[in-house]
Order: sequence, then structure tokens, then C-alpha cells
Amino acid sequence: MRTSVSWVNPTHQHQESGVKQEFSIKDLEHLTGVKAHTIRIWEQRYNLLNPDRSATNIRTYSGRDLKRLLNVSLLVERGLKISKVATMADEELTQEVLTTPTNSDGEALLAQQRLKVSMMSFDEQLFRDTMAKAVEIWGFEGAVMQVCLPFLAEVGVLWLTNAICPAHEHFMSNLYRQMLFAAVDATPLPQTGPQDKVYVLYLPEREIHDISLLFVHQILRKRGMHSIFLGQSVPFDDLETVANEFPNAQFVSYCTTYPAEGQAQEYIDKVNRTFGESDHRFYLAGGVFHDVQGGGCVSVDRTGGDLIGRICQA
Repeated sequence: MRTSVSWVNPTHQHQESGVKQEFSIKDLEHLTGVKAHTIRIWEQRYNLLNPDRSATNIRTYSGRDLKRLLNVSLLVERGLKISKVATMADEELTQEVLTTPTNSDGEALLAQQRLKVSMMSFDEQLFRDTMAKAVEIWGFEGAVMQVCLPFLAEVGVLWLTNAICPAHEHFMSNLYRQMLFAAVDATPLPQTGPQDKVYVLYLPEREIHDISLLFVHQILRKRGMHSIFLGQSVPFDDLETVANEFPNAQFVSYCTTYPAEGQAQEYIDKVNRTFGESDHRFYLAGGVFHDVQGGGCVSVDRTGGDLIGRICQA
């Protein structure tokens, strides 16, 4: 069972060899959660890392430094003393992470750390290995909830703080999309009748972040519910076209950036003006709706979990 952040796998060594990895101390702080001043203390007191230094004494860290610090921070969180952990060679750290007892939260944190390494190294094999292990522990839905969604939330923070570039975010997002589409494709089509509800999953115009919505799609399919995935940036007028095709359509959307700030209530009002006299309902969720209320044919939730709960109880 491989559960440590490992740099000894030859496949991973090969994939990383073509990727130049240089991190500032601030990058390490964002990526590992260890404060910059703590990293400096561990360097000075225990020689934990071996950064390069510029002529002006600015530290630059390697991918190997990042992996070592991830493993060290994990062991310190599990209660081991830094004075002991810092003396371990890389291979010892790997073995210690492997054998030190952990709980479910610790396993989730470890998986997220491995995904960070996968992201920074553009290492698809490590991503697959990590997610396969997570699915083994929690099942597919549990792996997404315990590992994927928290990791993606952290990726958003890392992107905003410039610890990663858009290419890192795109790499991981597309791997997640592949994983979710594969899960949907592997789920048998539900056997539904003409009177059954049809859940139409879409994102409004200019909204492109579809991973959470894909997860909703997979959950509905797994539960034998008829769902249609329209995807990103669907024009509002097209919703009327779909509504005409499916009189019992229930529209579902999970929005991250659009409607833009201050426009969420306006969007809800537009939905009610257009569909309020019909039997159609809209289930909207996501952070953009946190300051607005539903009403009419619109229900509003903040989290994906609340959204799923509402749909399954409807």
C-alpha cells in the first residue's frame, strides 16, 4: 500500500525530470501550510532543507524540498517531534509516513498532499494512484467529498496567492473532469418513464467551472435519476428550448463566479419572470448565491451537499 508522498518511484522521477521546479519560501508556505518563519527555524536549527541562494541571499527551493517538507509537516501533525523527523533521510520519511497510525482525516490530508505533488510535477500517474487509493478507502463519492472538493478549494487559494500558475489549475481540473466523466459513463442509464422528472444540469453564460456540477450529475445518475448535462456557459434562451422539450424539467446549477457579484438576485428574478408560471423548478447553489434568497420556482443553497439533499428529497 503506497500512501506516502514518494519521490522514489522511477516513473514519477522520469515525469518530473522535464519540469523545472523552483519555489520561494512563500510558495512553500502556501503549498504546505507551514509558516515561513517556521520553515526558516527548521532550516537553521535542523538543516531540514537545502535551498539555493541568490547573490542577495534569497532562498529558492526545489521540488524535492517541497516533498520533504510535506512529509515532515504531516508527521509533525501526527505528533512526532520535529527534532526526530528532521534527522530522517527521505526514504525514512516515506516509510514513517507509511507506518505511522492515522485516522480518516489524516488519510484525506495525505491524499491532498499527494495531489499537490501531482499538480506541481504535472504527474498524471501520481494523480491516478492517489485517487484510486482514496476510492478504495471511501468509495467514489466519499473520495470526491473527502479529497477532491477540499483540494480544489485549496487550489483556488493557491492560484489567488500566485503559488501556482493557471497551467497547474488546468492540469488538475481536466484530470478531475476525465475522472468524473468516466464515472458517469460507467453508470448504467436510468430506466425512467415519461412522467419522471428530468434534471437538466447547466451553467449560466460565462460560468465555466463545471467540476462540482459534474459530481452532481454522477450522484443523480448513481441514484437512478434522469439527468442531462448541458455543461458550461449555456445561454438563458436555450433553457426555454429545453423546457419546451421536457415539461417536467428541473434545472440545476452550481455557480462559482457567475452571476457576478451583485447580479445573483437579478438572475433569480429573471428565472421567476420566465418560468414562474410553469411547473419547472430551479435548484441553484454556490458561493455566488450566499447573499440572496430563493422564492417562486427557485431554491437556493450555499453548498453542494445541501443542493444534493434538497434534490433527493424533492
